[in-house]
Amino acid sequence: MSRSTPEKRAAFRALHEAGCFVLPNPWDVGSAKLLQHLGFKALASTSAGMAWSMGEPDGRVSLDEVLLHLSSLAHATDLPLNADFENAFADAPSDVANNVALAVDTGVAGLSVEDFTGRPDQGLYPFELAVARIAAAREAIHRTNSGVVLTARSEGFIRGAPDMDETVRRLKAYAAAGADCLYAPGLRDEAQIRTVVEAVAPKPVNLLSPGLPVATVEALGVRRISLGGALASAAYGAFFAAAKEIADQGVFTTLRQGAGSRPAFNAVLAGA
Repeated sequence: MSRSTPEKRAAFRALHEAGCFVLPNPWDVGSAKLLQHLGFKALASTSAGMAWSMGEPDGRVSLDEVLLHLSSLAHATDLPLNADFENAFADAPSDVANNVALAVDTGVAGLSVEDFTGRPDQGLYPFELAVARIAAAREAIHRTNSGVVLTARSEGFIRGAPDMDETVRRLKAYAAAGADCLYAPGLRDEAQIRTVVEAVAPKPVNLLSPGLPVATVEALGVRRISLGGALASAAYGAFFAAAKEIADQGVFTTLRQGAGSRPAFNAVLAGA
């Protein structure tokens, strides 16, 4: 039996209460259904994977395109979906609030708002504005009475500003502003991960997979692990390598070695 949107949202919130779960990132309906078949408990969108599937680089899709994509993923499976909502496609807190409300309407169970402006020459939003943006997102979700989980992302470690003290300062402020979950993509060192977990406790922390085993990450106190664009990158990487070998050498070795089972994929999707 398919789960309703309120049931998915309740299930997603409950996942953050104890333990550690992996949040893989499909880039289309087919990959979402395959991930559900494998037994994952929740999914997250990926801005990079979505953009590549549309023939665009990451960060160059419109708000309307993202909202349509989120709606299709949110209703494709029985699993809760967390939205990679980038910078909420806005700078001003009032515009962030408006766009977050639109994202909630797609049926997502959670969404993340980051403090990167989307413009490499400008970097992260100034501290006070970044906090105000999270507060606005929190109020927008509160008004919907949806129970959608708000994740606040501090992007310094992947945007050329890997300052641990500033990252912790921002995450603590975002927690105080109403974020349900905190996320600093790019952390790799166990000491850094532990510092972030302790700084925002008891609120849960999301970790972009650092290559550590799930058991190790769970022991550090992390509640969820997301993969970002890694699965999409792996799929596109295999496709590109096989196609390049054919184009350059006229042989099909990589294609044959990496091919999945068509009957198996058809069987999974027929029963999804």
